[in-house]
Order: sequence, then C-alpha cells, then structure tokens
Amino acid sequence: MAEKIISPGVFTRENDKSLVQRGIQEVGAAIVGPTVKGNPVAPTVVTSYSEYLSVFGDIFKSGSNYYEYWTSLAAKEYFNNGGNTLLVTKIISGSSYDTYASSSAAAVSNATAAFTLEATQWGDIANNSGSETSGALANGTIENVRWEVSNVNSTKGTFTLVVRRGDDNTNNKNVLETFSNLSLDPSQPNFISRVIGDAKPVYNATKGLVEIAGSFQGGSSYVRVKTVNNAIDSIDNLGNFKTATFGGYLPAAGSGSFSGGVAATNRTATFFEANDTAATNCQGFAAVDYAAALTLLSNKDDYSFNLLLVPGVTLGTGALSSISDDVIAVCEGRGDSMAIIDTTAYGANVAAAVTAAAANGSSYGAAYYPWVQLFSSNLGKAVWCPPSVVMGGVFAFNDQVGAEWFAPAGLNRGGIGSVLRAERRLSQEDRDNLYDTNINPLASFPGEGVVAFGQKTLQKKSTSLDRINVRRLLITLKGFLGQVGRSLVFEQNTAATRNRFMSIANPYLESVVQRQGLYAYKVVMDDSNNTPDVIDRNQLVGQIYLQPSKTAEFIVLDFTVLPTGATFPA
Repeated sequence: MAEKIISPGVFTRENDKSLVQRGIQEVGAAIVGPTVKGNPVAPTVVTSYSEYLSVFGDIFKSGSNYYEYWTSLAAKEYFNNGGNTLLVTKIISGSSYDTYASSSAAAVSNATAAFTLEATQWGDIANNSGSETSGALANGTIENVRWEVSNVNSTKGTFTLVVRRGDDNTNNKNVLETFSNLSLDPSQPNFISRVIGDAKPVYNATKGLVEIAGSFQGGSSYVRVKTVNNAIDSIDNLGNFKTATFGGYLPAAGSGSFSGGVAATNRTATFFEANDTAATNCQGFAAVDYAAALTLLSNKDDYSFNLLLVPGVTLGTGALSSISDDVIAVCEGRGDSMAIIDTTAYGANVAAAVTAAAANGSSYGAAYYPWVQLFSSNLGKAVWCPPSVVMGGVFAFNDQVGAEWFAPAGLNRGGIGSVLRAERRLSQEDRDNLYDTNINPLASFPGEGVVAFGQKTLQKKSTSLDRINVRRLLITLKGFLGQVGRSLVFEQNTAATRNRFMSIANPYLESVVQRQGLYAYKVVMDDSNNTPDVIDRNQLVGQIYLQPSKTAEFIVLDFTVLPTGATFPA
C-alpha cells in the first residue's frame, strides 16, 4: 500500500526484485532391464557406478557358473564415459510384484515376536538362513545381511539393533549399521519404525504407478520394519517406562538371519553365447516383463531422462521385437528423449539387420549393428553384448566433450575403447547397405578400433530430423524452453511476462549458436501472435524458428593432376 506523504520525514520502501529463475534440471539416461538385486519396477536414480553396484549388484551365480546382466555392463559403460545420472528400472518375470516383494524377513522375539524386519533387497538374494557354525551363517554372503539385538534396557524400554554383513561371524563382526535406544512405542521419537523406516515402493499394476507402502522413509540402507507386533503406549505420566506391564514385550538379546524371499526364476538363462537371445526370451525374460516399466517411464512428470536404453530389445523378429515399438513409443509420447534399439540377435547378418529395420521409422529411435565383445572384469572373461550396451557410453562421452547437438559418431566422439572387437568387420558395401536403411554401423578401422560410424535416426523421411544430432538438439531446446515456460504459467498475460521469456530464451539460443548447435534462430512472442482473442483464451503463444547445424558426413576431396607450369585456379 502506498504511503501518504504529507509532512517532512524519512520514508523507507522495499522493492524485491530478487526473483531467481530456477536452474534447469540435469537429466541423464534411463535403462530398463534385469538386475541382480534392487526394488522391482521402481525407477531409481543412481549417480555413479559404485552406487549402481550397491543398489542393483553386478554378478550372480546360477548352477556352477557366474553371470552378469547387460544392464550392469551398460551402466558401467555409461558412467565410465562421463554419464552423471542414470534412472534404472529393474524388471522381473511375470506380474506378481507383491509375491516377489515378500523379501527375506526376520522375527526378533522374547516371549512373543516383538517386531519383524524385512531386508530391503527383494527376492531370495537376501536369504541367508541355514545352519550356523561357530557364529557364521552357512548361506551368508556379501550381498545379504543379518541382525543382532543388544543392550536391552527393561527400565527404560529401549534396545539396540545392529545390522551385520551376512558373511561375517560372531568373533569377527562386520557391522554395517547400528541403531541405539530404539523403542516399541509409536508415540516416541525413537520408535523403531520411525528410526529404521518401514516404507517401501510397491508397483500398483491396476493404477500403473509406484506407491509407497508404510509411513516412514528408512534410516537403514539394508532393512526395514515389516511389522511391530507389540506397539505399546509404554511411558507413564512421569516419563517412566511401564516396566511391570511391558517389560516382557521387549526383544531378547540375540542375533538371527533372513529367509522367505521368493526365489528368482530369471537366473537360469544362457548368457553371452549364440543363443542368448532365444526365440522366446532374452536373458530369461519375455517381452511382457518390460510392459510395467515402460508404462511407468511414459510419465514425464515423475521421471526425467533424455536417452532410453533397453539392452536386448530388437527390431524385426527377435526375442523382444514385439516391445521395440513400445520403447520408441514411450520416447515419442514424452517428446523429451530418444531410444537406442538393438537391430538383431547375436549371429544375424547384415541382410537380416536391414530387413529388421525396414518397417520402422521414427526420429525418436536409433539402431546400431553389429554386436560387440567386452571384457567383463566382474566375470574375468570376454562377453558378447548388443550394441546398446556400449552406445549409452558413446552418447555420454559425446555430451561431455561436445554437446547434445554434436554427432555421437566418428573418430573424435564415436570411438568405443572398451570394445575388444565387433562381431563382424563391416566392408564399405556393408556400411552402405546399413546406412541406407537407417542403421548406424559399428565399424572397425585399423589402429582405431571399433567406432560408431553413423548418426541416423530410424526416420525414413528425408528431413533434418533423420539425424541424431538434430533430434537431440530439439529435445534439449524443448527441455530448456519448456521449463522456462512452465515458470510463467498463471502469470499475467502481459508484455512484461512475454519479455521475461524472451530475456531468457534469446541469450540461451544465442549460446547454442556460439556452441555450434544452430546456424540461426528467431523467437516471436509479441502482439503479432498474442492477439486479443488468443489472450482471451488464456493462452500465451511463442514461435521459435530454428536452423539446425548440419554435420559433415560425406567429405569429398577432389584431386586434380595438372601439367607442369599450369596455373592453379583462384
């Protein structure tokens, strides 16, 4: 309210012009596939490969052999080449998410069970119950845990819970977490569920979303409280524990193990051989097993990413070809990401790859051929992988040394140093046939190794969007300017609001020009496209014209031999 100035004096005023435009959210890639551990069908962001290993694991044993999923190898390639954030969605066989979620549990008891713990790792990987010899569990491993209750105080009604690694022993404990002075009283700040946590993500197939069961986010990384069987009002009006009434409800000192996790049925497939993308499954999984994950990732309000990797999903008639269209459709529907699709199963020739890609056409997808061989340090041997496993790393490196609108291809940004060899050495004719059908070759050059030597999208129509760098340029610009526009929703539809948008959009687009992403641009947001009838419809309209930079994919060098004494042309 304006001050009324009549007589002399000092009048102070405030003009708050400190509104700060929110920074643009950094997004990275997303990957969908099987993992050794982790919450199923619950997209989880990890920011390093070590964090990925902690949450999702790397190798597992089936029979007498060890295996590693392509999901793990792809995550390693992505982070080792400069990737910053990765959204991981673990798939499981079938749709019984609740059954699979009944992960290993342990009851701690005195006269009756006081509470039940549940391992945060879902499935049988957390199981370690079995005979205990000299304080060691027969089935204890580095991947599971055990619990121990100590310091039971019947006067104060408190106790300590220790989480230990499953492969330790009583004489040489490997303590992972310690929670002291826990209580069974829900009204107290040290209530066990409040301190350790009881919340877990659960996929609701009916609603197609992840819901959080429980009330408290966990303070533990390894366990959560499944039930508290003796939740009690244990403190009297003087602040003392009601020992006579509830002393027997406290847990007894001792330790125990976990059991009951549903056995995973997806750990028996043959990996890294000629038949590891069989007619009916890939790594032990069918196309239907990907449906829930793709449904979740189609929600751009909840999950952000700019590149979608689904290793093993193929075009044509491969094991998971029926889901490849759905993967691309997710990116098309979101409009802010593109998918890397594998062309064929292991062992397919160039003609099969060409046939597989012939019926597909979208600027939101890109396909590569052939398969490549990596050395798995976790397994200690070379393994065959579909090209999408390594292409996430190529895109990450491209964005780190260049920008999203640079081509993730060629000797400067498309080299794949981790690849031992490609499944096939492609001739010029092979590369021509592949590129003509919008498949990007992984070429082998002497002294250079394996290189991504193409950057076409699957779009058949000859426009600027048939190139990856232009599609990703549009994705980046739409992401940035979309966030700017979102900050103006419900603001007054006036010239001042339009100028706010222009003051951010123009400098940003100019910076893209300076960083070789655009030749030129123009932004129109004024009275010419915001007429009175547009404003009356509560709309604010902006038009953005772009001239994307093109890449030099075909370099032609004409060598002309002239006679002695000839004059060179100007």
